[in-house]
Amino acid sequence: MNLIIKIIKIFPPEAAHLIALLSLNLLYKLKILNLFFPKCKEENVQLFGLNFSNRLGTAAGLDKNGDFIDCLGALGFGFIEVGTVTPLPQPGNSKPRIFRVSKEQAVINRLGFNNKGVDHLVRNLKKRKYEGIIGVNIGANKKSKDKERINDYIECFTKVANYTDYITVNISSPNTPSLRDLHDDKNVKILINELENQSKVLNFSGPIFLKISPDEGLEKILNIANLVEKSSLTGLIISNTTTNKNMLDDEKYHSYEGGLSGKPLMSISTSCLKDVKDRYPDLPLIGVGGVINKNDFTKKIQCGASLVQIYTGFTVIGPKIVHNILAE
Repeated sequence: MNLIIKIIKIFPPEAAHLIALLSLNLLYKLKILNLFFPKCKEENVQLFGLNFSNRLGTAAGLDKNGDFIDCLGALGFGFIEVGTVTPLPQPGNSKPRIFRVSKEQAVINRLGFNNKGVDHLVRNLKKRKYEGIIGVNIGANKKSKDKERINDYIECFTKVANYTDYITVNISSPNTPSLRDLHDDKNVKILINELENQSKVLNFSGPIFLKISPDEGLEKILNIANLVEKSSLTGLIISNTTTNKNMLDDEKYHSYEGGLSGKPLMSISTSCLKDVKDRYPDLPLIGVGGVINKNDFTKKIQCGASLVQIYTGFTVIGPKIVHNILAE
């Protein structure tokens, strides 16, 4: 299996990602997936009114369209978060748009919310066999501006609400122009208010999280945490990718556009997580960013995360990372 993973990595990053997921799905359909990747014993963790089989989940982006929910779930994740999904299908930014920084266990991406649209995702949610916790990460189309952007979130929220256990509102991708402006006080207040209103209209009782950027100043991040704590929303996911490439040893990547993920993100995202937890100890947090091994996973929990998500670690290490992290 290690040889197969090495062969897959010969392909360009985006193609390799798809080939890997298709391969996992084939093993799942042949009912031999767990011969290669055995599941760990379940913990059964009660959080936010939901029962998680363990604290490790997938981050948005690993399965944008919900095409691989069942095979990912079979690996033993405690929850699966699909998306980011937008109201209309969109191709994303031009290729190449994913760059491996292999020696530093990192990836730079400027995908731009490429996805097949919320209706496609809902169809997959309806037919899934996976019975574990599902979250949907929602976003806005690139061409939407101002109020249209808020409406995009509400449209996605409305369409997925009946088919998901929780919803994540992604305001932090660096690859959709001006999206991070939603971190500003006025904008985030409007967004939170609209989400609260729509959750009442739909009678949606599941958790709602905001996924934030690690690149905003601490004051702005703490302000968002304060607003969320005072609202009916549940908590924060900390964090998305960083636009700061200066932490990379290889200077040729410092000028690359896009978001940096993987091992170099661990320190900045975990520091942000801890700062929020120190100030708002009762606010539920999900930690993501830079988790490559069990020590990273444990560090996120120690710094205040109730749950932890992985994406780049999965692509760097392979599916065995799930067992590596969860095994006693």
